[in-house]
Parts: sequence; structure tokens; C-alpha cells
Amino acid sequence: MPSAARTGNLVRNPTRKVAMLRRNDTSTMPIVVNDNAAWCWFQDERALVDPTSNLLVVGSIASTGGVDGEQRGGNVEVTVVDLSTGTADIVVLHERHESDDHDVPALWRRRDGRWLAMYTRHKTDDLTRWRISEPHDPRRWGPEHTFDWSAHTGGLGVTYSNVHELDGRLYCFARAVNDDQCALVSDDDGDTWNYAGKLFTRPKVGYVNGYTRYVSSPGRIDLITTDHHPRDYDNSVYHGFLDADGLHRTDGAVVDPHPLRGDAPSQVELTTLVAAGSRMPDGASWAGDRLSHCWTVDVRRAPDGTVAAVVSARADDGPAHPDEATERLRPVLDHRFLFARLTPGGSWQVHPLALAGPGLLPHEQDYTGLVAIDPDDLDSLYVSTPIDPRDDQPLAHHEIFHGHTDDDGATWAWTPVTEDSDVDNLRPIVAPGDPSAVSLLWFRGDMASSQGYRCEAVLLRLPRTG
Repeated sequence: MPSAARTGNLVRNPTRKVAMLRRNDTSTMPIVVNDNAAWCWFQDERALVDPTSNLLVVGSIASTGGVDGEQRGGNVEVTVVDLSTGTADIVVLHERHESDDHDVPALWRRRDGRWLAMYTRHKTDDLTRWRISEPHDPRRWGPEHTFDWSAHTGGLGVTYSNVHELDGRLYCFARAVNDDQCALVSDDDGDTWNYAGKLFTRPKVGYVNGYTRYVSSPGRIDLITTDHHPRDYDNSVYHGFLDADGLHRTDGAVVDPHPLRGDAPSQVELTTLVAAGSRMPDGASWAGDRLSHCWTVDVRRAPDGTVAAVVSARADDGPAHPDEATERLRPVLDHRFLFARLTPGGSWQVHPLALAGPGLLPHEQDYTGLVAIDPDDLDSLYVSTPIDPRDDQPLAHHEIFHGHTDDDGATWAWTPVTEDSDVDNLRPIVAPGDPSAVSLLWFRGDMASSQGYRCEAVLLRLPRTG
């Protein structure tokens, strides 16, 4: 692991230089771009490519358990990779914020060439924070601004940032009031923000309410969401979309003609994508398996209107309850990834994707290595799993595999991206913005919790072959 020497920069934006990539490097070895980094998966976009400047920007949180953790732990960071030269600089947006991967910033590239980064703490205060960069330079940022949710949350905290555009208006979706999905809105490209309202609402069960993934495309925002946290509730997963006419089910039926303005509907009024208790009708080793405690993993939409989504689920249907002898949660040993595809004018088709193995962390029964759909090729994705999808054999660590389908997800061909690793390879991201190449990111190392890990972020640039 290369060491990262601090370089000079603005005092408020200390920068660390990490790695160099040879121009026209054709090797398949990833490079380390941040030596203390991890991210959660309920913020987007976490990474973006600007093809004009040929820069890749990825957000992450440094851990107290990672490299230079005493100095960097809790830093909200963006790594800026110059894809022309390979230089990677780490810029700190907020020093010693909170050592928690839930705080990772969501990124947006504005029309004027500036970058917007928005981030929160993990339910430990009521502030959404944002900073805006200099034009075309995500290494230099203006002052931090804040929006205080406390008048709406009653001081119970806010988590996550998801920045998306609909008809010229920016939305920042967050888990806030009653731990439901809510939104801030901006009509000046992120300079200022105002509270819009709640997107969903329902009686609270356990820790929080639904977990939502979003993807924006011209004229609409698609989303997939759950009921609650899977450790507290046997979740289903639902799909809907927002456009100028309101919040809709998959088939276009209007659920709420004025979303975020009044009483919010329950997410169960959307289209059920994967129902708790459903059984897979196909797949040799999957036939008849009962799926439960589902969770959202990823969603993408193609220019032709096709939508693809990945969902995780338990297959052994074990409730998350303490073992009487140890008072520790009984481990969930068998998770599955499901791939769902929606073609324009059609209905959702759900297929087995890959075995996801046991829970990633002993106290988080439903964490998995996760999956990233290629935003520029919905027939392509990258999965992190400790079970080889080619033969369903266990591996020593989570490895990254590339999957490709020629039949809309019914079957998959798998190619290893990592092999025989000494540590886990987790939470892949395919950064959108440059359809000419795949910018594949993940972090690798030892993860004990969302607050404590010793991991590094790596980048692999792959040419497109099709």
C-alpha cells in the first residue's frame, strides 16, 4: 500500500497526493486512489466523471481505524483523479466530521462547471451541509453552508444525501422527518436549499423507515425503496417514479399528484418489485427458496427507458434475534442478489443474480458486498461476493466479479476482476459521466463496522469492448 504524503493546498482544503497512473496503461491492476476510505450505498452520486476536464471525483469518509486515523478519522473527503495523468489528490471537505461511512458526500456537476457536494452526519445532528467548488476545479472549494432540519425533525437527526434533477430543479433526498424519505429543493443549482416535504410516510417500526435508491434521467426520477430496516421488518421492495405529473407506480398510475407538498403516501402504494415471502420460480439452486428481509442495492435507467435494479434478500429466513446463550444476534448465513429489469411498456422481470454469502458484519445481519450496475450498459454489472458465481463455491474473501447478460438478466456470464485476495473487496461503484470507458471503484481491507475500518479505495479503468 503506497503511503500518501500531504501536499500544499488551501488550509481549509488539505490535499493528499496518493497515486500515479501511467498514461495509456493497459494493465488490469487497480491503483490506490485513497488509502483511508469507505462509503455507504444510500447516497448518490458517490462518484462522477467530468469528461470535459477528464476528472474523476469520488466521495468517502476516513476512519479512525485507517491510515493516519488519529489525524484523519471522520474527514469528509473527495478524491480527485486526473484521468489524463493519473494524479490523485484527496481534498478534505470537513475535518473530523464523524468516523462513519454514512456521512459520505453526494456529488453533482453543475452547468457552470462547479461541483456541489452535500453530506450529513449519521442521525447525530440535524444539519445537511454543502460546499461548492471553484469552476472546473474540484480541488478548491468555497465555504460550508448548512440547512437546519430541526424545526421539522424535532431534533431527531438527519442521514444521507441524494442529489438529483427533475425539470431544472435540484432535489436532495434525505432520511429525516420520522426517519422517512424527505427532500430539500434548490432552484439555483444548489446555491440555496429549502425544505420541500416528505416523499413517503408510515408508522415507524424499529430503527428507521424505508431505504431508498434513486436514479435521475431527463424528465423523471426512478426509485426503489423498502418498508423499514431489514433487521426490524420483513421488507418488500417497491418501485415508482417522479415526474412533472406526480409520484407514480411502475405502470404510470398516479399515487400522489403533488408529492412533497402535503400528506405523503406510504411506499406500499407503489409497485411491488420483490415481495417478502416470494419464492424464485427459476434458477437451478434457487427454485422454491423463500426470500425475505429484502434491501435495495442499485438502480439505473437507460436512455431508451429501460430500468434495471438489484435487490438483496435473505434466503434462510432467519429473524434477527439474540441467541439466548450468547445474547448476540444469530448470524444470517445465506443472502441472495436478484436482478430486475423493466422494459418500456412492459412489467418487471426478476431473476436470480448471485449468491451473496453470510452477513458482512456480525451486528449487521443484512450487509453484503453489494452490486453496481454499469450506468452506460444495463447488461453489465459488478458484484462483490464471497461465493464464486461461476460455480457457487465459497471464497476466502469477498471478490469482485463482472457479470454480463445477453438475455435481459435471465442468465449471466462471469469474469473475475479480483482473485485470491488477502482482504475483502467491497461496495463497487461504476462512476457515470464517461461512456467511453468503465471507471470501476471499490474499497478493500478489513471492515469491523460502519464506524471502524482499515480500507483503501481503488480504481480500475477498463475500456469498453462492446
